[in-house]
Amino acid sequence: MFNLGKKKLVSYSKYGYLFAIPFFLTFLVFTLYPICYTLILGFTNQEGAIPPKLEILKDPLANFKYLFKKRSSGAMSYFLESLITTARIWIVNFIPQLGLALLLSAWFTDNRVKVRGQGFFKVVFYLPNIITAATIAILFKTLFGYPQGPVNDLLKNLHILKKPFNFALSKTATRAIIEFIQCWQWYGSTMITLIAAVIGINPEIFEAAEIDGATRWRKFWNITLPSVRPIMLFTLVTSLIGGLSMFDIPQLFATGGPDRASTTIAIYIYNTAMKKPYKYNRAAAASILLFIIIVACSSLLFYLMRDKDAAKLKKLKKEQLKSAKLAQKGA
Repeated sequence: MFNLGKKKLVSYSKYGYLFAIPFFLTFLVFTLYPICYTLILGFTNQEGAIPPKLEILKDPLANFKYLFKKRSSGAMSYFLESLITTARIWIVNFIPQLGLALLLSAWFTDNRVKVRGQGFFKVVFYLPNIITAATIAILFKTLFGYPQGPVNDLLKNLHILKKPFNFALSKTATRAIIEFIQCWQWYGSTMITLIAAVIGINPEIFEAAEIDGATRWRKFWNITLPSVRPIMLFTLVTSLIGGLSMFDIPQLFATGGPDRASTTIAIYIYNTAMKKPYKYNRAAAASILLFIIIVACSSLLFYLMRDKDAAKLKKLKKEQLKSAKLAQKGA
C-alpha cells in the first residue's frame, strides 16, 4: 500500500482580494470621495478662483434657494429653465426611440416574417451607439454647417431654400437636431435589449395564442409587452438617468444653443462651476438636486411599472399571515 499522506489544501481566496484592491482604491479616490465632497460643498461658501476657507453657511440651504430664485427680469431661474429643457429633449427623443425599438424587436423576433440578413441589420442599427457622443456631435455640426454644409447644399439644390439657413441660430432647429441625434444614437441599443427580452419568452405561449387565433397585435399587446416589463423598466430607468445627465451632444453641437435653447442641467452645472465667477457651491447644490430628481423619478417608474397582480397577492399573503398571528395570540 502506498502512503500518499494528506494533501495540503491551498486557499486562493486571498488572491481574489488582492486583485480587487486596485478597483476599491480607484473607486474610493475618484468616485466616493468626490461624491461625499460634493454633498458637503453644496452647504458651504466655496466660490471664486481662490475659494475662502471652507465654512458651512449660516443659512445652509442658501445655495439651494438661489437655484429657484427668479431673475431680475421676473423670468424663472436658469436652473428651472435648464431642467425644463432637459426634460423636453429627453421626452421628445425617448418616445420615438422606444417606439422604433419595440417595432424593430417585434419585427426581428416574428417567426412568420423571417427577415433575411438579420445580423447585418442589427449591426447597422446598433452602429451609432458604438460611436462616441463627441464624434457624433462634431459630425452633425459639420453636416448642418453655415453658410456651407452638406444639408444646406442639399436643400438649395432641391430648391427648398433660396439661401443658406443658420441652424445654430434657431432654437427650434437646434433642439430638433439634438433630439434626433439622441434618438438615432440610442434606439439601436434599446432594440438589442428588447430583442434579448423577447427571445427569452417561452415560445409555447405564442404557439398557444396562434392556435387560439390571436392576431400579431394581440400577441404583442397581451404577451410580449407584459413579459418584457422588467426589461422595459430597466430601459426606462437607464434612459432617464442618461437623459437627465445629458452633456456631450448639446455642449459640443450647440454649446448651450441660442438663447440657452439646449442648455441642459449638466451644462448648467458645468458653466456654474467652471466659468467665472466659479460658483462651486451652487454647482454642487444643483448636482445634489439632480440626484434627488433622478431618484424620485426612478422610484415613480418602479411604482408605475410594478406587477399589480403580484403586489396584490403579496399584500393578501401579508394580511393572511397577520390574521394567523392574531389568531394564535388570541388562542
